[in-house]
Amino acid sequence: MRADRQTVWDVLADFGSIHDWLPGVDHSCVLATAADGPVGTARRVQMGRMTLVETITEFDAPAALAYDIAGLPRWLRHFDNRWTLQSAGPGATTVTVTSTVDLGPGRLRTLAARVLCLLLGRLSSDTMLAGLAARSETAHA
Repeated sequence: MRADRQTVWDVLADFGSIHDWLPGVDHSCVLATAADGPVGTARRVQMGRMTLVETITEFDAPAALAYDIAGLPRWLRHFDNRWTLQSAGPGATTVTVTSTVDLGPGRLRTLAARVLCLLLGRLSSDTMLAGLAARSETAHA
């Protein structure tokens, strides 16, 4: 991204404001904050008729942010995203988002989880990265 790491982090770590930069999010807000820091903070994300609750599991400013996602179909036993930010020279940042899916035990479910992650990578992750880049680069300008 054409923005320094701190600028990108500031957008990403404003946890209740994902609606400001992610297309398809109608509304988002912080539901609960943890008394001893960001880990445990939860946000509500509304996308059409789907409501998700995302809870921070890792917060290492300005390098990494991870959160669990609840509210998806039951067959998705566990879903999370982990963002990492690395400086890529003056005014540039390399951002990676990694999604982890658990569909349960068994070879068929493991294979299905891999396929689902590939699809999410092409659709959701690319959209999230593009939205974050657009917002960060605007904030940087």
